[in-house]
Amino acid sequence: MLTPWGETLDRENVLQEYPRPQLRRDSFLNLNGLWNYAISAELAAPAEGGGEILVPFSPESVLSGVSKILMPGEFLWYRRRVTMPEGFNRGRLLLHFGAVDQEATVIINGIEVAHHIGGFTPFSADITDIVAQAQEFELGVCVRDETDCGGHTRGKQRLNPGGIWHSAQSGIWQTVWLESVPQNYIKGVRLIPHLDVGTIEIWVAGSGTCRAELEGEEHEFEAGSPVSIKIKKLRAWSPETPFLYDLKLRLGEDEVFSYFAMRSFSVDSDMDGVRRLFLNGKPYFHNGVLDQGHWPDGLLTAPSDEAMIFDIEAAKKMGFNTIRKHMKIEPLRFYYHCDRLGMLVWQDMPCGGERSAVSAPLQAPVVGAYIKDNRYGAFSRRDERGRAQFVFEIREMINHLYNSPCVAMWVPFNEGWGQFDSKMVCDTIYKTDKSRIIDHASGAHDQFFGETSSKHVYKKYIYKPDKLGRAVLLSEFGGLLHRVEGHCFSEKEFGYRKLDSANSLKYAIWNLYTSQIKPARELGLSAAIYTQLCDVEEELSGIMTYDRKVKKIPAEVLATIIK
Repeated sequence: MLTPWGETLDRENVLQEYPRPQLRRDSFLNLNGLWNYAISAELAAPAEGGGEILVPFSPESVLSGVSKILMPGEFLWYRRRVTMPEGFNRGRLLLHFGAVDQEATVIINGIEVAHHIGGFTPFSADITDIVAQAQEFELGVCVRDETDCGGHTRGKQRLNPGGIWHSAQSGIWQTVWLESVPQNYIKGVRLIPHLDVGTIEIWVAGSGTCRAELEGEEHEFEAGSPVSIKIKKLRAWSPETPFLYDLKLRLGEDEVFSYFAMRSFSVDSDMDGVRRLFLNGKPYFHNGVLDQGHWPDGLLTAPSDEAMIFDIEAAKKMGFNTIRKHMKIEPLRFYYHCDRLGMLVWQDMPCGGERSAVSAPLQAPVVGAYIKDNRYGAFSRRDERGRAQFVFEIREMINHLYNSPCVAMWVPFNEGWGQFDSKMVCDTIYKTDKSRIIDHASGAHDQFFGETSSKHVYKKYIYKPDKLGRAVLLSEFGGLLHRVEGHCFSEKEFGYRKLDSANSLKYAIWNLYTSQIKPARELGLSAAIYTQLCDVEEELSGIMTYDRKVKKIPAEVLATIIK
Protein backbone atom coordinates (compact mmCIF):
# COMPACT_ATOMS: atom_id res chain seq x y z
CA MET A 1 0.00 0.00 0.00
CA LEU A 2 1.48 3.33 -1.11
CA THR A 3 0.55 6.91 -0.31
CA PRO A 4 0.47 9.50 -3.14
CA TRP A 5 3.88 10.76 -1.95
CA GLY A 6 5.31 7.24 -1.88
CA GLU A 7 4.11 6.70 -5.44
CA THR A 8 5.98 9.78 -6.66
CA LEU A 9 9.03 9.50 -4.39
CA ASP A 10 12.23 10.86 -5.92
CA ARG A 11 14.81 8.41 -4.59
CA GLU A 12 17.59 10.83 -5.51
CA ASN A 13 16.14 13.60 -3.31
CA VAL A 14 14.58 12.16 -0.16
CA LEU A 15 13.50 14.52 2.62
CA GLN A 16 16.04 17.17 1.67
CA GLU A 17 14.60 20.01 3.79
CA TYR A 18 16.68 21.53 6.60
CA PRO A 19 15.66 19.35 9.57
CA ARG A 20 16.02 21.91 12.40
CA PRO A 21 13.89 24.99 11.58
CA GLN A 22 14.67 26.90 14.80
CA LEU A 23 18.45 26.66 14.49
CA ARG A 24 19.16 26.96 10.78
CA ARG A 25 22.57 27.50 9.23
CA ASP A 26 23.78 27.75 5.67
CA SER A 27 26.32 24.94 6.22
CA PHE A 28 24.24 21.82 5.72
CA LEU A 29 24.94 18.52 3.98
CA ASN A 30 21.99 16.12 3.81
CA LEU A 31 23.09 12.47 4.01
CA ASN A 32 19.74 10.89 3.15
CA GLY A 33 19.85 8.57 0.16
CA LEU A 34 21.22 5.15 -0.71
CA TRP A 35 23.51 3.55 1.88
CA ASN A 36 24.90 0.04 2.05
CA TYR A 37 23.42 -2.20 4.71
CA ALA A 38 23.72 -5.73 6.10
CA ILE A 39 22.05 -7.69 8.89
CA SER A 40 24.29 -9.87 11.02
CA ALA A 41 23.89 -12.24 13.96
CA GLU A 42 27.34 -11.24 15.24
CA LEU A 43 28.68 -7.97 16.66
CA ALA A 44 31.06 -7.56 13.76
CA ALA A 45 30.53 -5.77 10.49
CA PRO A 46 29.84 -8.44 7.84
CA ALA A 47 32.30 -8.47 4.96
CA GLU A 48 29.54 -8.99 2.41
CA GLY A 49 25.81 -9.52 2.00
CA GLY A 50 22.90 -7.13 2.39
CA GLY A 51 22.60 -4.52 -0.30
CA GLU A 52 21.36 -0.96 -0.56
CA ILE A 53 18.85 0.80 1.70
CA LEU A 54 17.18 4.16 1.16
CA VAL A 55 17.87 6.22 4.31
CA PRO A 56 15.96 7.45 6.32
CA PHE A 57 13.39 4.70 5.77
CA SER A 58 13.57 1.73 8.14
CA PRO A 59 14.46 -1.65 6.60
CA GLU A 60 10.97 -2.96 7.49
CA SER A 61 9.34 -0.31 5.27
CA VAL A 62 8.49 -0.61 1.60
CA LEU A 63 10.16 2.69 0.71
CA SER A 64 13.52 1.54 2.09
CA GLY A 65 13.72 -1.02 -0.70
CA VAL A 66 14.50 -3.76 1.86
CA SER A 67 11.28 -4.95 3.57
CA LYS A 68 13.10 -7.04 6.19
CA ILE A 69 12.44 -7.20 9.94
CA LEU A 70 15.38 -6.72 12.28
CA MET A 71 14.94 -9.34 15.00
CA PRO A 72 16.12 -9.09 18.62
CA GLY A 73 19.72 -10.27 18.87
CA GLU A 74 20.53 -9.21 15.31
CA PHE A 75 22.70 -6.27 14.27
CA LEU A 76 21.82 -3.86 11.49
CA TRP A 77 24.90 -2.33 9.86
CA TYR A 78 24.89 0.83 7.74
CA ARG A 79 27.84 2.08 5.72
CA ARG A 80 28.48 4.89 3.26
CA ARG A 81 31.29 7.06 1.97
CA VAL A 82 30.79 10.77 2.68
CA THR A 83 32.35 13.33 0.36
CA MET A 84 32.15 16.94 1.49
CA PRO A 85 31.87 19.86 -0.96
CA GLU A 86 34.97 21.98 -1.48
CA GLY A 87 35.30 24.52 1.35
CA PHE A 88 32.52 22.95 3.44
CA ASN A 89 34.63 22.45 6.59
CA ARG A 90 34.77 25.85 8.33
CA GLY A 91 36.28 24.67 11.61
CA ARG A 92 34.21 21.99 13.33
CA LEU A 93 32.12 19.18 11.85
CA LEU A 94 28.93 17.99 13.55
CA LEU A 95 27.13 14.81 12.56
CA HIS A 96 23.42 14.73 13.42
CA PHE A 97 20.90 11.87 13.58
CA GLY A 98 17.21 12.76 13.85
CA ALA A 99 16.31 9.36 15.32
CA VAL A 100 17.64 5.79 15.25
CA ASP A 101 15.56 2.96 16.71
CA GLN A 102 16.59 1.74 19.34
CA GLU A 103 20.34 1.57 20.14
CA ALA A 104 22.94 3.05 17.81
CA THR A 105 26.74 3.07 17.66
CA VAL A 106 28.28 5.51 15.18
CA ILE A 107 31.71 4.78 13.69
CA ILE A 108 33.89 7.16 11.65
CA ASN A 109 36.93 5.72 9.87
CA GLY A 110 36.76 2.73 12.18
CA ILE A 111 36.57 4.81 15.40
CA GLU A 112 33.47 4.94 17.59
CA VAL A 113 32.25 8.54 17.95
CA ALA A 114 28.80 8.16 19.50
CA HIS A 115 26.53 5.69 21.24
CA HIS A 116 22.86 6.46 21.84
CA ILE A 117 19.92 4.59 23.37
CA GLY A 118 16.40 5.78 22.56
CA GLY A 119 14.55 5.27 19.31
CA PHE A 120 12.69 8.59 19.19
CA THR A 121 15.16 11.32 20.21
CA PRO A 122 18.03 12.96 18.27
CA PHE A 123 21.75 12.85 18.97
CA SER A 124 24.91 14.36 17.52
CA ALA A 125 28.67 13.83 17.43
CA ASP A 126 31.57 16.22 16.92
CA ILE A 127 33.76 14.40 14.41
CA THR A 128 36.26 17.21 13.76
CA ASP A 129 39.32 15.57 15.25
CA ILE A 130 38.76 12.26 13.48
CA VAL A 131 38.04 13.66 10.02
CA ALA A 132 40.63 16.45 10.32
CA GLN A 133 40.93 18.22 6.95
CA ALA A 134 40.03 15.23 4.81
CA GLN A 135 37.32 15.75 2.21
CA GLU A 136 36.07 12.17 2.55
CA PHE A 137 35.42 9.73 5.36
CA GLU A 138 33.81 6.37 5.98
CA LEU A 139 30.59 6.51 8.04
CA GLY A 140 29.15 3.43 9.71
CA VAL A 141 26.24 2.83 12.09
CA CYS A 142 25.50 -0.35 14.03
CA VAL A 143 21.93 -0.73 15.33
CA ARG A 144 20.24 -3.07 17.78
CA ASP A 145 16.48 -3.12 18.34
CA GLU A 146 14.69 -5.36 20.83
CA THR A 147 11.26 -3.94 19.90
CA ASP A 148 8.88 -5.37 22.55
CA CYS A 149 11.32 -8.01 23.86
CA GLY A 150 13.10 -5.50 26.11
CA GLY A 151 12.27 -2.51 28.27
CA HIS A 152 13.19 0.35 25.93
CA THR A 153 10.72 2.91 24.63
CA ARG A 154 8.99 1.57 21.53
CA GLY A 155 5.54 3.15 21.35
CA LYS A 156 3.02 0.79 19.75
CA GLN A 157 5.52 -1.38 17.85
CA ARG A 158 5.25 -5.15 18.19
CA LEU A 159 6.93 -8.08 16.51
CA ASN A 160 3.48 -9.70 16.37
CA PRO A 161 1.22 -6.74 15.52
CA GLY A 162 -2.56 -6.76 15.54
CA GLY A 163 -5.50 -4.70 16.73
CA ILE A 164 -4.13 -1.43 18.12
CA TRP A 165 -0.51 -2.68 17.98
CA HIS A 166 1.54 -1.93 14.90
CA SER A 167 4.40 -3.30 12.84
CA ALA A 168 7.90 -3.09 14.24
CA GLN A 169 10.50 -0.87 12.62
CA SER A 170 14.16 -0.29 13.33
CA GLY A 171 17.26 1.63 12.42
CA ILE A 172 17.63 5.11 10.98
CA TRP A 173 14.19 6.66 10.45
CA GLN A 174 14.83 10.41 10.49
CA THR A 175 17.23 12.60 8.53
CA VAL A 176 21.00 12.19 8.87
CA TRP A 177 22.98 15.33 8.17
CA LEU A 178 26.37 16.96 8.47
CA GLU A 179 26.94 20.53 9.58
CA SER A 180 30.03 22.73 9.54
CA VAL A 181 30.41 25.42 12.20
CA PRO A 182 33.18 27.81 13.31
CA GLN A 183 35.41 26.87 16.24
CA ASN A 184 33.23 29.01 18.52
CA TYR A 185 29.60 28.42 17.71
CA ILE A 186 26.06 28.48 19.08
CA LYS A 187 25.54 25.08 20.67
CA GLY A 188 21.89 25.57 21.49
CA VAL A 189 19.15 28.10 22.09
CA ARG A 190 16.26 28.26 24.56
CA LEU A 191 13.42 30.67 23.80
CA ILE A 192 11.04 31.49 26.67
CA PRO A 193 8.08 33.76 25.86
CA HIS A 194 6.62 35.85 28.70
CA LEU A 195 3.33 36.97 27.20
CA ASP A 196 2.12 38.65 30.40
CA VAL A 197 4.95 41.20 30.32
CA GLY A 198 5.55 41.15 26.56
CA THR A 199 9.15 39.91 26.57
CA ILE A 200 11.08 37.04 25.01
CA GLU A 201 13.82 35.51 27.17
CA ILE A 202 16.73 34.11 25.14
CA TRP A 203 19.42 31.73 26.36
CA VAL A 204 22.30 30.93 24.02
CA ALA A 205 24.61 28.03 24.86
CA GLY A 206 28.13 29.15 24.02
CA SER A 207 30.73 31.71 25.05
CA GLY A 208 31.33 35.25 23.97
CA THR A 209 29.25 38.20 22.85
CA CYS A 210 26.05 37.28 21.07
CA ARG A 211 23.80 39.50 18.94
CA ALA A 212 20.09 39.00 18.41
CA GLU A 213 18.29 40.65 15.51
CA LEU A 214 14.56 40.99 16.19
CA GLU A 215 11.89 43.31 14.77
CA GLY A 216 14.55 45.27 12.89
CA GLU A 217 16.68 45.97 15.96
CA GLU A 218 19.92 44.40 17.21
CA HIS A 219 20.43 43.44 20.85
CA GLU A 220 23.83 42.54 22.34
CA PHE A 221 24.32 40.16 25.27
CA GLU A 222 26.68 37.50 26.60
CA ALA A 223 26.12 33.86 25.66
CA GLY A 224 25.54 31.65 28.67
CA SER A 225 23.38 34.25 30.42
CA PRO A 226 19.73 35.11 29.72
CA VAL A 227 18.56 38.27 28.04
CA SER A 228 14.98 39.57 28.04
CA ILE A 229 13.92 41.60 25.03
CA LYS A 230 10.76 43.70 24.97
CA ILE A 231 8.50 42.95 22.01
CA LYS A 232 7.57 46.18 20.25
CA LYS A 233 4.51 44.88 18.39
CA LEU A 234 3.01 42.19 20.62
CA ARG A 235 0.94 39.57 18.83
CA ALA A 236 -0.22 36.44 20.64
CA TRP A 237 0.03 33.09 18.84
CA SER A 238 -3.03 30.84 18.61
CA PRO A 239 -4.41 28.27 16.15
CA GLU A 240 -6.56 31.07 14.73
CA THR A 241 -3.68 33.60 14.51
CA PRO A 242 -0.39 31.64 14.28
CA PHE A 243 1.96 34.61 14.19
CA LEU A 244 5.70 33.83 14.36
CA TYR A 245 8.54 36.26 15.04
CA ASP A 246 11.73 35.86 13.01
CA LEU A 247 14.97 35.83 15.00
CA LYS A 248 18.61 35.92 13.85
CA LEU A 249 21.44 35.15 16.26
CA ARG A 250 25.18 35.74 15.74
CA LEU A 251 28.10 34.57 17.87
CA GLY A 252 31.41 35.54 16.28
CA GLU A 253 31.39 34.04 12.80
CA ASP A 254 28.44 31.78 13.55
CA GLU A 255 25.01 32.88 12.35
CA VAL A 256 21.74 31.01 12.88
CA PHE A 257 18.14 31.75 11.94
CA SER A 258 15.25 30.96 14.24
CA TYR A 259 11.71 31.94 15.19
CA PHE A 260 9.45 32.04 18.23
CA ALA A 261 5.88 32.86 19.23
CA MET A 262 4.29 34.70 22.12
CA ARG A 263 1.75 32.49 23.89
CA SER A 264 0.98 30.97 27.28
CA PHE A 265 -0.66 27.77 28.51
CA SER A 266 -2.25 27.34 31.93
CA VAL A 267 -5.07 25.83 33.95
CA ASP A 268 -7.23 28.46 35.61
CA SER A 269 -10.81 29.16 36.73
CA ASP A 270 -13.38 30.63 34.34
CA MET A 271 -16.02 33.16 35.37
CA ASP A 272 -18.10 30.37 36.95
CA GLY A 273 -15.17 29.02 38.94
CA VAL A 274 -14.71 25.96 36.70
CA ARG A 275 -11.11 24.88 36.13
CA ARG A 276 -10.35 24.87 32.44
CA LEU A 277 -7.46 24.93 29.99
CA PHE A 278 -6.41 28.49 29.19
CA LEU A 279 -4.55 29.81 26.15
CA ASN A 280 -3.08 33.29 26.42
CA GLY A 281 -4.97 33.98 29.64
CA LYS A 282 -8.41 32.97 28.35
CA PRO A 283 -10.42 29.70 28.43
CA TYR A 284 -9.73 27.73 25.25
CA PHE A 285 -11.36 24.43 24.32
CA HIS A 286 -8.84 21.94 22.90
CA ASN A 287 -10.90 20.35 20.14
CA GLY A 288 -8.51 17.68 18.98
CA VAL A 289 -7.82 14.54 17.04
CA LEU A 290 -5.51 11.62 17.82
CA ASP A 291 -2.71 11.26 15.28
CA GLN A 292 -0.32 8.30 15.35
CA GLY A 293 1.86 9.50 12.47
CA HIS A 294 2.08 6.13 10.71
CA TRP A 295 2.42 5.61 6.97
CA PRO A 296 1.81 2.34 5.08
CA ASP A 297 4.89 2.84 2.91
CA GLY A 298 7.27 4.62 5.33
CA LEU A 299 6.03 3.30 8.71
CA LEU A 300 7.12 6.00 11.21
CA THR A 301 8.81 8.02 8.44
CA ALA A 302 6.61 10.33 6.37
CA PRO A 303 7.43 9.92 2.65
CA SER A 304 7.93 13.67 2.29
CA ASP A 305 7.59 17.04 3.96
CA GLU A 306 4.43 17.57 1.90
CA ALA A 307 2.93 14.42 3.40
CA MET A 308 3.34 15.78 6.94
CA ILE A 309 1.83 19.10 5.87
CA PHE A 310 -1.11 17.26 4.30
CA ASP A 311 -2.06 15.60 7.61
CA ILE A 312 -1.86 18.85 9.59
CA GLU A 313 -3.81 20.82 7.01
CA ALA A 314 -6.41 18.04 6.77
CA ALA A 315 -6.95 18.14 10.54
CA LYS A 316 -7.27 21.92 10.44
CA LYS A 317 -9.76 21.84 7.55
CA MET A 318 -11.82 19.30 9.51
CA GLY A 319 -12.24 21.85 12.28
CA PHE A 320 -9.70 20.60 14.81
CA ASN A 321 -7.38 22.97 16.64
CA THR A 322 -5.34 20.28 18.44
CA ILE A 323 -3.41 17.16 17.48
CA ARG A 324 -2.56 14.60 20.13
CA LYS A 325 0.66 13.07 18.82
CA HIS A 326 0.23 9.52 20.05
CA MET A 327 3.14 7.25 21.01
CA LYS A 328 5.58 8.96 18.66
CA ILE A 329 7.96 11.92 18.55
CA GLU A 330 7.98 13.50 15.11
CA PRO A 331 10.85 15.24 13.29
CA LEU A 332 11.14 18.92 14.18
CA ARG A 333 9.68 19.92 10.81
CA PHE A 334 6.30 18.49 11.87
CA TYR A 335 6.17 20.89 14.82
CA TYR A 336 7.38 23.76 12.62
CA HIS A 337 4.42 23.20 10.31
CA CYS A 338 2.06 23.09 13.31
CA ASP A 339 3.63 26.36 14.49
CA ARG A 340 3.15 28.18 11.20
CA LEU A 341 -0.23 26.67 10.27
CA GLY A 342 -1.74 26.99 13.75
CA MET A 343 -2.22 23.65 15.48
CA LEU A 344 -1.81 22.85 19.18
CA VAL A 345 0.03 19.62 19.97
CA TRP A 346 -0.34 17.29 22.93
CA GLN A 347 2.91 15.31 22.96
CA ASP A 348 2.94 11.72 24.18
CA MET A 349 6.08 10.07 25.43
CA PRO A 350 6.30 6.69 23.64
CA CYS A 351 5.73 3.88 26.10
CA GLY A 352 8.23 1.27 27.23
CA GLY A 353 8.60 -1.42 29.85
CA GLU A 354 8.84 -5.18 29.77
CA ARG A 355 6.85 -7.17 27.25
CA SER A 356 3.66 -7.40 29.33
CA ALA A 357 3.59 -3.68 30.06
CA VAL A 358 0.10 -3.31 28.60
CA SER A 359 -1.68 -6.28 30.19
CA ALA A 360 -2.83 -6.45 33.81
CA PRO A 361 -3.38 -2.77 34.64
CA LEU A 362 -5.66 -1.92 31.74
CA GLN A 363 -9.03 -3.11 32.99
CA ALA A 364 -8.73 -1.77 36.54
CA PRO A 365 -9.93 1.81 35.82
CA VAL A 366 -13.04 0.45 34.05
CA VAL A 367 -14.32 -0.84 37.40
CA GLY A 368 -13.02 2.19 39.29
CA ALA A 369 -9.85 0.61 40.66
CA TYR A 370 -6.67 2.63 40.24
CA ILE A 371 -3.36 0.93 40.92
CA LYS A 372 -0.59 2.83 42.66
CA ASP A 373 2.15 3.20 40.09
CA ASN A 374 4.96 2.40 42.53
CA ARG A 375 3.86 -1.23 42.14
CA TYR A 376 6.42 -1.81 39.40
CA GLY A 377 5.49 -5.44 38.82
CA ALA A 378 1.86 -4.57 38.04
CA PHE A 379 3.02 -2.21 35.28
CA SER A 380 5.91 -4.38 34.04
CA ARG A 381 8.49 -1.85 35.21
CA ARG A 382 10.68 -4.01 37.44
CA ASP A 383 13.90 -3.03 35.66
CA GLU A 384 15.42 -0.07 37.50
CA ARG A 385 17.73 0.76 34.60
CA GLY A 386 14.75 0.79 32.24
CA ARG A 387 12.93 3.26 34.47
CA ALA A 388 15.99 5.49 34.67
CA GLN A 389 16.41 5.36 30.89
CA PHE A 390 12.77 6.42 30.42
CA VAL A 391 13.29 9.46 32.64
CA PHE A 392 16.47 10.34 30.72
CA GLU A 393 14.62 10.10 27.40
CA ILE A 394 11.66 12.17 28.55
CA ARG A 395 14.14 14.92 29.42
CA GLU A 396 15.64 14.53 25.95
CA MET A 397 12.17 14.86 24.39
CA ILE A 398 11.28 17.99 26.36
CA ASN A 399 14.59 19.72 25.63
CA HIS A 400 14.24 18.73 21.98
CA LEU A 401 10.75 20.24 21.61
CA TYR A 402 10.95 23.02 24.19
CA ASN A 403 11.13 25.87 21.67
CA SER A 404 8.18 24.64 19.58
CA PRO A 405 5.32 27.08 20.27
CA CYS A 406 2.63 24.56 19.29
CA VAL A 407 3.39 22.05 22.06
CA ALA A 408 0.78 22.70 24.75
CA MET A 409 0.84 19.53 26.85
CA TRP A 410 3.14 16.67 27.85
CA VAL A 411 1.62 13.19 28.22
CA PRO A 412 4.16 10.92 29.94
CA PHE A 413 1.90 7.86 30.35
CA ASN A 414 -1.04 6.46 28.40
CA GLU A 415 -3.50 3.89 29.77
CA GLY A 416 -0.99 2.56 32.25
CA TRP A 417 1.40 1.27 29.58
CA GLY A 418 4.68 0.98 31.45
CA GLN A 419 3.58 3.64 33.95
CA PHE A 420 5.66 4.18 37.08
CA ASP A 421 6.31 6.88 39.69
CA SER A 422 4.29 9.43 37.73
CA LYS A 423 4.60 12.07 40.47
CA MET A 424 8.40 11.86 40.25
CA VAL A 425 8.26 11.86 36.44
CA CYS A 426 6.01 14.93 36.40
CA ASP A 427 8.26 16.72 38.88
CA THR A 428 11.12 16.01 36.48
CA ILE A 429 9.11 17.40 33.58
CA TYR A 430 8.19 20.51 35.55
CA LYS A 431 11.80 21.17 36.50
CA THR A 432 12.69 21.02 32.80
CA ASP A 433 9.67 22.97 31.54
CA LYS A 434 7.31 25.07 33.67
CA SER A 435 5.47 26.52 30.68
CA ARG A 436 3.29 23.57 29.63
CA ILE A 437 0.44 21.55 31.11
CA ILE A 438 0.90 17.87 32.03
CA ASP A 439 -1.61 15.01 31.61
CA HIS A 440 0.17 12.57 33.91
CA ALA A 441 -1.98 9.46 33.30
CA SER A 442 -3.98 9.70 30.10
CA GLY A 443 -7.06 7.51 30.32
CA ALA A 444 -6.05 5.29 33.24
CA HIS A 445 -4.44 4.98 36.66
CA ASP A 446 -4.89 8.53 37.84
CA GLN A 447 -2.60 9.13 40.82
CA PHE A 448 -4.78 12.06 41.91
CA PHE A 449 -2.40 15.00 41.67
CA GLY A 450 -1.66 17.74 39.18
CA GLU A 451 -3.92 20.11 37.25
CA THR A 452 -5.82 17.72 34.96
CA SER A 453 -8.08 14.68 35.14
CA SER A 454 -7.98 12.58 31.96
CA LYS A 455 -10.48 9.98 30.71
CA HIS A 456 -10.78 7.69 27.68
CA VAL A 457 -14.44 6.85 26.96
CA TYR A 458 -15.48 4.87 23.91
CA LYS A 459 -19.08 4.38 24.97
CA LYS A 460 -21.42 7.14 26.18
CA TYR A 461 -19.58 10.02 27.82
CA ILE A 462 -21.25 11.82 30.72
CA TYR A 463 -19.37 14.76 32.17
CA LYS A 464 -18.56 14.69 35.86
CA PRO A 465 -16.61 17.43 37.65
CA ASP A 466 -13.31 16.31 39.09
CA LYS A 467 -13.43 15.84 42.86
CA LEU A 468 -10.04 17.53 43.21
CA GLY A 469 -11.11 20.53 41.17
CA ARG A 470 -8.83 19.77 38.23
CA ALA A 471 -9.52 20.57 34.56
CA VAL A 472 -11.37 17.62 32.98
CA LEU A 473 -10.03 16.17 29.72
CA LEU A 474 -11.71 13.64 27.45
CA SER A 475 -8.36 12.61 26.00
CA GLU A 476 -9.77 9.85 23.76
CA PHE A 477 -13.26 9.13 22.42
CA GLY A 478 -14.90 8.03 19.18
CA GLY A 479 -13.01 5.13 17.62
CA LEU A 480 -15.77 4.59 15.02
CA LEU A 481 -14.81 1.94 12.48
CA HIS A 482 -15.70 2.34 8.80
CA ARG A 483 -14.00 0.17 6.20
CA VAL A 484 -13.24 1.59 2.74
CA GLU A 485 -12.47 -1.37 0.50
CA GLY A 486 -9.36 -1.06 -1.60
CA HIS A 487 -7.73 1.20 0.99
CA CYS A 488 -7.21 -1.21 3.88
CA PHE A 489 -4.02 -2.71 5.25
CA SER A 490 -5.51 -6.20 5.77
CA GLU A 491 -8.76 -8.12 6.06
CA LYS A 492 -8.60 -7.78 9.84
CA GLU A 493 -10.08 -4.72 11.47
CA PHE A 494 -10.33 -3.02 14.84
CA GLY A 495 -12.60 -0.29 16.16
CA TYR A 496 -15.03 0.34 19.00
CA ARG A 497 -18.19 0.48 16.87
CA LYS A 498 -18.60 -0.54 13.24
CA LEU A 499 -20.52 1.55 10.72
CA ASP A 500 -21.25 0.22 7.25
CA SER A 501 -21.57 3.47 5.32
CA ALA A 502 -19.99 6.92 5.19
CA ASN A 503 -23.40 8.42 5.86
CA SER A 504 -23.80 6.35 9.02
CA LEU A 505 -20.33 7.45 10.13
CA LYS A 506 -21.22 11.10 9.55
CA TYR A 507 -24.37 10.90 11.67
CA ALA A 508 -22.60 8.91 14.40
CA ILE A 509 -19.95 11.62 14.68
CA TRP A 510 -22.64 14.33 14.59
CA ASN A 511 -24.41 12.57 17.45
CA LEU A 512 -21.20 12.32 19.50
CA TYR A 513 -20.48 16.02 19.23
CA THR A 514 -24.02 17.32 19.65
CA SER A 515 -25.31 14.98 22.36
CA GLN A 516 -22.11 14.38 24.35
CA ILE A 517 -19.27 16.84 23.67
CA LYS A 518 -21.25 20.08 23.40
CA PRO A 519 -23.23 19.60 26.67
CA ALA A 520 -20.06 18.45 28.46
CA ARG A 521 -18.14 21.50 27.25
CA GLU A 522 -20.86 23.79 28.58
CA LEU A 523 -20.66 22.08 31.97
CA GLY A 524 -16.88 22.24 32.22
CA LEU A 525 -15.12 19.84 29.85
CA SER A 526 -11.82 21.41 28.72
CA ALA A 527 -10.79 19.16 25.83
CA ALA A 528 -12.03 16.38 23.57
CA ILE A 529 -9.67 14.26 21.45
CA TYR A 530 -11.37 12.23 18.70
CA THR A 531 -9.84 8.86 17.75
CA GLN A 532 -8.47 9.25 15.10
CA LEU A 533 -7.15 11.17 12.06
CA CYS A 534 -6.11 8.20 9.88
CA ASP A 535 -6.52 4.45 9.80
CA VAL A 536 -3.39 2.66 11.01
CA GLU A 537 -2.93 -0.95 9.88
CA GLU A 538 -5.84 -2.90 11.44
CA GLU A 539 -7.23 0.17 13.22
CA LEU A 540 -9.93 1.43 10.85
CA SER A 541 -11.20 4.25 13.06
CA GLY A 542 -9.63 7.03 11.01
CA ILE A 543 -11.42 9.92 9.34
CA MET A 544 -9.02 9.26 6.45
CA THR A 545 -7.81 5.95 5.07
CA TYR A 546 -4.30 4.72 5.85
CA ASP A 547 -3.05 5.70 2.37
CA ARG A 548 -4.58 9.21 2.77
CA LYS A 549 -6.44 8.79 -0.53
CA VAL A 550 -9.98 8.85 0.87
CA LYS A 551 -11.60 11.16 3.40
CA LYS A 552 -14.47 9.12 4.80
CA ILE A 553 -16.31 12.36 5.58
CA PRO A 554 -15.69 15.56 3.56
CA ALA A 555 -13.59 17.96 5.60
CA GLU A 556 -16.10 20.80 5.30
CA VAL A 557 -18.93 18.57 6.58
CA LEU A 558 -16.92 17.50 9.62
CA ALA A 559 -15.85 21.11 10.25
CA THR A 560 -19.50 22.17 10.26
CA ILE A 561 -20.40 19.44 12.76
CA ILE A 562 -17.55 20.39 15.06
CA LYS A 563 -18.25 24.12 14.81
